[in-house]
Amino acid sequence: MRRTASFAVLTAPAAGAAALIAAATVMAGDARVLNPDVHFPEGPVWYRDKLYYVEYDRNTVDTWSPDSGASADGKASSGRDEAAGRNAIFWTKKGCGPSAVIATAAGEFLVTCYDSHSIGRISATGADLPPYTHDRDGHALVGPNDFAPDRHGGIYFTCSGTPPAMADGAIYYLHPDGTITQQSTAVLSANGIAVSPDGRILYAIETEAHRLIEFDIGADGALAHRREFLDLDALNHHVGHFYPDGVKIDAAGEIYIGQNPRDPHAPLAGTVFVVDAHGRLLRTLHLPSPGVPNFAFSPDQRTLYVTALDQLDKSPYAGKLYAIATH
Repeated sequence: MRRTASFAVLTAPAAGAAALIAAATVMAGDARVLNPDVHFPEGPVWYRDKLYYVEYDRNTVDTWSPDSGASADGKASSGRDEAAGRNAIFWTKKGCGPSAVIATAAGEFLVTCYDSHSIGRISATGADLPPYTHDRDGHALVGPNDFAPDRHGGIYFTCSGTPPAMADGAIYYLHPDGTITQQSTAVLSANGIAVSPDGRILYAIETEAHRLIEFDIGADGALAHRREFLDLDALNHHVGHFYPDGVKIDAAGEIYIGQNPRDPHAPLAGTVFVVDAHGRLLRTLHLPSPGVPNFAFSPDQRTLYVTALDQLDKSPYAGKLYAIATH
């Protein structure tokens, strides 16, 4: 499947969703489908020569790797199919309900098991290892959701909290020695998380509050001075509630924000927003699927791998894995 995607560069307030999406000044390449059959894909990461991503409804961690002759963004040489690549199951665990995967400094993998309230551990070869289930003070990990590595070998992760209110969401830090400490509490429906390129700021999504918050990062991973960074509804001129999901930051400090709308026909469905460090909208990426919860960059950061949903409200949450140019 080939669809045209666009960026919108806004220099003044726009009137409504149509203006946000239609004000495109730069056309991106077609969104390339790398996997047309995924069930609630989420939380991808590029590691070495492969893209790792999860399927929540299939309880798997999958990989996509370029075929011989294809580059990391799926573009093939010698006239091959643009989306040339191979999808494979790397790990599976019934009852996990994975929402993100990340590689550790030791070459193992961690996966947020949302349903089993644990951080799964996977060897470099895909073998199941004993999971993390509590922090060092005995706090349960309620609804682990997403990861963000720092520059010291540690990893932050969110726990969304107890449904339906999810007022007890939290942020934890996994230290390089394997110790887990709780860093922030009362994070409403804690979701995507990212560390700034200079390592000084941690950003976290509060989905049900429709916003992105930030913290200062101190010694030993400690967080301080919590504050609101960006109100997504205000950014989008209140055309409808925006339910932010994943967040990633490129080397230039541009912040990519995904979403998982409640309605597939929402005004801004299928739109990824890119803002600067001051929260100013730089451009948007619009994909064919309504849900675009999370993504990862290719090694050269010219390609964004997007996990997307076509079916938002019930199992199997059918969706696709896309590749799209970032500029």
